[in-house]
Amino acid sequence: MAYDEGLAHRLGESLGDLPDLSTRKMFGTLVFMWRGNMLVGALGSDLLARVGPEAQEEALGLPGTRVFDFTGKPMRGWVVVDGEAISEDEALDSWLARCRDFVEALPPK
Repeated sequence: MAYDEGLAHRLGESLGDLPDLSTRKMFGTLVFMWRGNMLVGALGSDLLARVGPEAQEEALGLPGTRVFDFTGKPMRGWVVVDGEAISEDEALDSWLARCRDFVEALPPK
């Protein structure tokens, strides 16, 4: 699946001030890495969000979310957020904050 260039640009703009931020093509998408850990990705026009295992259930209760099951098996700690649910910058920033909170607690790789 190709990623949406517009979403990738928005993610880059919103995350651009993070130190040690990089991108990598994975899962047929563009993934943003922070300090060597996967943070978020542009999956088509949807957001691939790493919220952590403890926050996954709560995140799945929010509008426009679904389980990320790339291999047919749900990936713990990840959700996919529908592009419509992040069309406004405030909504996208809220999801990015959730993801940063989890990844910031991980040791750098």
